[in-house]
Amino acid sequence: MPSLPAIPGMRKKHPRIVRGVLELLLVLSLWVAYSLSRLFADTDMDPAMARARDLLNIERNLGIHWEVPLNRLFIDHDVLGLIGSYWYATLHYVVTGAVLLWLYRMGRQFYVPARRALAIATILGLVAYLLLPTAPPRFIQGYVDVLSLHAADGWWSTDASAPRGLGGLTNELAAFPSLHAGWALWVAISVQRHARWSWIKPFAWAYAAGTAVVIVGTGNHWVIDVIVGWLVVLAGWMAAERMPTPDDSLPRTSGLAPGAATSARLATD
Repeated sequence: MPSLPAIPGMRKKHPRIVRGVLELLLVLSLWVAYSLSRLFADTDMDPAMARARDLLNIERNLGIHWEVPLNRLFIDHDVLGLIGSYWYATLHYVVTGAVLLWLYRMGRQFYVPARRALAIATILGLVAYLLLPTAPPRFIQGYVDVLSLHAADGWWSTDASAPRGLGGLTNELAAFPSLHAGWALWVAISVQRHARWSWIKPFAWAYAAGTAVVIVGTGNHWVIDVIVGWLVVLAGWMAAERMPTPDDSLPRTSGLAPGAATSARLATD
Protein backbone atom coordinates (compact mmCIF):
# COMPACT_ATOMS: atom_id res chain seq x y z
CA MET A 1 0.00 0.00 0.00
CA PRO A 2 1.61 3.34 -1.02
CA SER A 3 2.38 5.74 1.80
CA LEU A 4 0.84 9.21 1.95
CA PRO A 5 3.10 12.02 0.71
CA ALA A 6 4.91 14.01 3.35
CA ILE A 7 3.54 17.43 4.24
CA PRO A 8 6.52 19.33 2.72
CA GLY A 9 5.98 17.46 -0.54
CA MET A 10 2.27 18.20 -0.45
CA ARG A 11 2.99 21.89 0.09
CA LYS A 12 5.18 22.00 -3.01
CA LYS A 13 2.85 20.00 -5.25
CA HIS A 14 -0.51 21.23 -3.97
CA PRO A 15 0.07 24.50 -2.05
CA ARG A 16 -3.50 25.77 -2.41
CA ILE A 17 -4.99 22.50 -1.17
CA VAL A 18 -2.73 22.35 1.89
CA ARG A 19 -3.29 26.01 2.67
CA GLY A 20 -7.03 25.57 2.26
CA VAL A 21 -7.10 22.58 4.62
CA LEU A 22 -5.08 24.48 7.23
CA GLU A 23 -7.41 27.47 6.99
CA LEU A 24 -10.45 25.21 7.30
CA LEU A 25 -8.99 23.61 10.43
CA LEU A 26 -8.36 27.06 11.93
CA VAL A 27 -11.91 28.21 11.28
CA LEU A 28 -13.35 24.95 12.61
CA SER A 29 -11.27 25.30 15.77
CA LEU A 30 -12.75 28.77 16.35
CA TRP A 31 -16.25 27.38 15.85
CA VAL A 32 -15.60 24.51 18.28
CA ALA A 33 -14.21 26.91 20.88
CA TYR A 34 -17.22 29.19 20.39
CA SER A 35 -19.72 26.33 20.67
CA LEU A 36 -18.08 24.43 23.54
CA SER A 37 -17.01 27.35 25.71
CA ARG A 38 -19.60 26.19 28.26
CA LEU A 39 -17.26 23.36 29.23
CA PHE A 40 -14.94 25.94 30.79
CA ALA A 41 -17.39 28.67 31.77
CA ASP A 42 -18.94 29.19 35.18
CA THR A 43 -22.56 27.99 35.10
CA ASP A 44 -23.59 29.59 38.39
CA MET A 45 -26.85 31.39 37.59
CA ASP A 46 -26.85 33.88 40.47
CA PRO A 47 -23.90 36.04 39.31
CA ALA A 48 -25.00 35.65 35.67
CA MET A 49 -28.47 36.96 36.52
CA ALA A 50 -26.97 39.78 38.59
CA ARG A 51 -24.83 40.88 35.61
CA ALA A 52 -27.90 40.78 33.37
CA ARG A 53 -29.79 43.07 35.74
CA ASP A 54 -26.80 45.40 35.90
CA LEU A 55 -26.80 45.64 32.10
CA LEU A 56 -30.54 46.28 32.16
CA ASN A 57 -30.08 49.14 34.64
CA ILE A 58 -27.36 50.66 32.46
CA GLU A 59 -29.63 50.47 29.43
CA ARG A 60 -32.47 52.19 31.29
CA ASN A 61 -30.13 54.98 32.36
CA LEU A 62 -28.92 55.39 28.76
CA GLY A 63 -32.42 55.19 27.29
CA ILE A 64 -31.68 52.15 25.14
CA HIS A 65 -33.88 49.58 26.88
CA TRP A 66 -35.52 48.34 23.67
CA GLU A 67 -35.77 44.63 24.49
CA VAL A 68 -39.43 44.61 25.57
CA PRO A 69 -41.04 46.13 22.43
CA LEU A 70 -38.76 44.14 20.12
CA ASN A 71 -39.47 40.91 21.99
CA ARG A 72 -43.21 41.63 21.85
CA LEU A 73 -42.96 42.23 18.08
CA PHE A 74 -41.50 38.77 17.50
CA ILE A 75 -44.01 37.15 19.85
CA ASP A 76 -47.13 38.77 18.37
CA HIS A 77 -46.28 37.94 14.75
CA ASP A 78 -45.74 34.21 14.27
CA VAL A 79 -44.19 34.52 10.81
CA LEU A 80 -41.72 37.11 12.03
CA GLY A 81 -40.94 34.93 15.04
CA LEU A 82 -40.29 31.88 12.84
CA ILE A 83 -38.11 33.86 10.42
CA GLY A 84 -36.20 35.37 13.34
CA SER A 85 -35.67 31.94 14.85
CA TYR A 86 -34.17 30.54 11.65
CA TRP A 87 -32.13 33.71 11.22
CA TYR A 88 -30.69 33.42 14.73
CA ALA A 89 -29.99 29.69 14.56
CA THR A 90 -28.54 29.56 11.06
CA LEU A 91 -27.32 32.69 9.30
CA HIS A 92 -24.34 33.61 11.49
CA TYR A 93 -22.71 30.32 10.49
CA VAL A 94 -23.81 30.23 6.84
CA VAL A 95 -23.19 33.88 5.93
CA THR A 96 -19.91 34.18 7.84
CA GLY A 97 -18.61 30.97 6.26
CA ALA A 98 -19.69 32.08 2.78
CA VAL A 99 -17.88 35.42 3.14
CA LEU A 100 -14.76 33.69 4.43
CA LEU A 101 -14.78 31.41 1.39
CA TRP A 102 -15.34 34.36 -0.95
CA LEU A 103 -12.41 36.28 0.56
CA TYR A 104 -10.20 33.19 0.40
CA ARG A 105 -10.88 32.85 -3.31
CA MET A 106 -10.10 36.53 -3.82
CA GLY A 107 -6.56 36.15 -2.49
CA ARG A 108 -4.47 36.14 0.66
CA GLN A 109 -4.09 39.91 0.76
CA PHE A 110 -7.88 40.15 1.23
CA TYR A 111 -8.53 36.99 3.20
CA VAL A 112 -5.78 36.97 5.83
CA PRO A 113 -6.48 40.41 7.41
CA ALA A 114 -10.22 39.64 7.51
CA ARG A 115 -9.65 36.20 9.02
CA ARG A 116 -7.33 37.71 11.62
CA ALA A 117 -9.94 40.31 12.54
CA LEU A 118 -12.61 37.63 12.92
CA ALA A 119 -10.31 35.40 15.00
CA ILE A 120 -9.27 38.23 17.33
CA ALA A 121 -12.87 39.34 17.85
CA THR A 122 -14.00 35.77 18.53
CA ILE A 123 -11.22 35.22 21.06
CA LEU A 124 -12.12 38.47 22.83
CA GLY A 125 -15.72 37.31 22.99
CA LEU A 126 -14.77 33.91 24.36
CA VAL A 127 -12.63 35.52 27.06
CA ALA A 128 -15.62 37.64 28.10
CA TYR A 129 -17.83 34.54 28.19
CA LEU A 130 -15.37 32.83 30.52
CA LEU A 131 -14.81 35.82 32.79
CA LEU A 132 -18.27 37.41 32.73
CA PRO A 133 -21.02 34.81 32.18
CA THR A 134 -24.20 36.80 31.66
CA ALA A 135 -27.79 35.65 31.41
CA PRO A 136 -29.70 36.62 28.25
CA PRO A 137 -33.11 38.32 28.46
CA ARG A 138 -34.98 35.03 27.98
CA PHE A 139 -33.82 33.99 31.45
CA ILE A 140 -35.41 37.08 33.02
CA GLN A 141 -39.08 37.19 33.93
CA GLY A 142 -41.03 39.29 31.44
CA TYR A 143 -39.06 38.20 28.36
CA VAL A 144 -39.92 35.26 26.10
CA ASP A 145 -37.58 32.84 24.33
CA VAL A 146 -38.93 33.10 20.79
CA LEU A 147 -36.87 30.15 19.53
CA SER A 148 -38.53 27.88 22.07
CA LEU A 149 -41.94 28.96 20.74
CA HIS A 150 -40.98 27.69 17.28
CA ALA A 151 -38.81 24.72 18.23
CA ALA A 152 -41.34 22.31 16.76
CA ASP A 153 -40.95 24.00 13.37
CA GLY A 154 -37.17 24.16 13.40
CA TRP A 155 -34.11 22.01 13.93
CA TRP A 156 -33.06 23.61 17.24
CA SER A 157 -33.90 22.54 20.76
CA THR A 158 -35.97 24.39 23.36
CA ASP A 159 -32.98 25.24 25.54
CA ALA A 160 -30.60 26.71 22.93
CA SER A 161 -30.13 27.36 19.22
CA ALA A 162 -28.02 24.23 18.79
CA PRO A 163 -29.42 21.22 16.90
CA ARG A 164 -32.10 19.33 18.79
CA GLY A 165 -30.51 17.06 21.36
CA LEU A 166 -27.27 19.08 21.48
CA GLY A 167 -28.50 22.07 23.44
CA GLY A 168 -26.48 20.97 26.44
CA LEU A 169 -23.27 21.49 24.45
CA THR A 170 -23.80 25.24 24.12
CA ASN A 171 -23.01 28.03 26.55
CA GLU A 172 -26.37 29.59 27.39
CA LEU A 173 -24.66 32.31 29.45
CA ALA A 174 -22.61 33.53 26.48
CA ALA A 175 -24.64 36.71 26.05
CA PHE A 176 -22.09 39.46 26.64
CA PRO A 177 -20.85 40.41 24.08
CA SER A 178 -22.93 39.15 21.16
CA LEU A 179 -20.77 37.43 18.56
CA HIS A 180 -23.89 37.07 16.43
CA ALA A 181 -23.88 40.87 16.14
CA GLY A 182 -20.09 41.01 15.89
CA TRP A 183 -19.80 38.45 13.10
CA ALA A 184 -22.59 40.20 11.18
CA LEU A 185 -20.73 43.51 11.40
CA TRP A 186 -17.56 41.71 10.26
CA VAL A 187 -19.49 40.52 7.20
CA ALA A 188 -20.67 44.06 6.45
CA ILE A 189 -17.18 45.53 6.77
CA SER A 190 -15.66 42.78 4.62
CA VAL A 191 -18.22 43.29 1.87
CA GLN A 192 -17.93 47.07 2.07
CA ARG A 193 -14.17 46.86 1.63
CA HIS A 194 -13.83 44.22 -1.04
CA ALA A 195 -17.07 43.73 -3.00
CA ARG A 196 -16.78 44.80 -6.63
CA TRP A 197 -20.53 45.33 -6.98
CA SER A 198 -21.73 48.43 -5.15
CA TRP A 199 -25.34 47.19 -5.07
CA ILE A 200 -24.48 44.34 -2.70
CA LYS A 201 -23.02 46.55 0.01
CA PRO A 202 -26.36 47.86 1.35
CA PHE A 203 -27.52 44.25 1.69
CA ALA A 204 -24.49 43.47 3.86
CA TRP A 205 -25.26 46.41 6.15
CA ALA A 206 -28.94 45.43 6.22
CA TYR A 207 -27.85 41.93 7.29
CA ALA A 208 -25.83 43.41 10.18
CA ALA A 209 -28.73 45.64 11.25
CA GLY A 210 -31.24 42.82 10.86
CA THR A 211 -29.12 40.51 12.98
CA ALA A 212 -29.01 43.10 15.75
CA VAL A 213 -32.81 43.36 15.73
CA VAL A 214 -33.29 39.58 15.58
CA ILE A 215 -30.98 38.66 18.44
CA VAL A 216 -32.62 41.22 20.73
CA GLY A 217 -36.15 40.53 19.55
CA THR A 218 -35.88 36.78 20.05
CA GLY A 219 -34.82 37.32 23.67
CA ASN A 220 -31.26 36.09 23.26
CA HIS A 221 -29.25 39.29 23.79
CA TRP A 222 -29.39 42.68 25.42
CA VAL A 223 -28.90 45.86 23.40
CA ILE A 224 -25.56 46.38 25.15
CA ASP A 225 -24.50 42.90 24.04
CA VAL A 226 -24.94 44.10 20.45
CA ILE A 227 -22.94 47.28 21.00
CA VAL A 228 -20.05 45.49 22.68
CA GLY A 229 -20.15 42.75 20.02
CA TRP A 230 -19.63 45.46 17.41
CA LEU A 231 -16.80 46.97 19.45
CA VAL A 232 -14.85 43.70 19.71
CA VAL A 233 -15.05 43.31 15.92
CA LEU A 234 -13.81 46.85 15.40
CA ALA A 235 -10.99 46.08 17.81
CA GLY A 236 -10.25 42.93 15.82
CA TRP A 237 -10.02 44.90 12.57
CA MET A 238 -7.78 47.53 14.17
CA ALA A 239 -5.43 44.86 15.50
CA ALA A 240 -5.41 42.95 12.21
CA GLU A 241 -4.50 46.08 10.25
CA ARG A 242 -1.36 46.51 12.35
CA MET A 243 -0.08 43.09 11.29
CA PRO A 244 1.92 42.39 8.11
CA THR A 245 -0.34 41.73 5.14
CA PRO A 246 0.59 39.09 2.55
CA ASP A 247 0.58 40.36 -1.03
CA ASP A 248 -0.30 37.88 -3.75
CA SER A 249 0.50 40.46 -6.40
CA LEU A 250 4.23 40.06 -5.83
CA PRO A 251 5.86 37.27 -7.87
CA ARG A 252 7.35 34.34 -6.05
CA THR A 253 11.11 35.02 -5.81
CA SER A 254 12.26 31.93 -3.98
CA GLY A 255 15.14 30.36 -5.83
CA LEU A 256 16.12 33.61 -7.56
CA ALA A 257 19.39 35.33 -7.01
CA PRO A 258 19.22 38.35 -4.64
CA GLY A 259 19.58 40.78 -7.53
CA ALA A 260 16.90 39.06 -9.58
CA ALA A 261 14.54 39.01 -6.61
CA THR A 262 14.99 42.73 -6.09
CA SER A 263 14.39 43.42 -9.79
CA ALA A 264 11.22 41.33 -9.72
CA ARG A 265 9.86 43.31 -6.77
CA LEU A 266 10.74 46.65 -8.38
CA ALA A 267 9.02 45.59 -11.57
CA THR A 268 5.71 45.26 -9.74
CA ASP A 269 5.91 48.65 -7.98
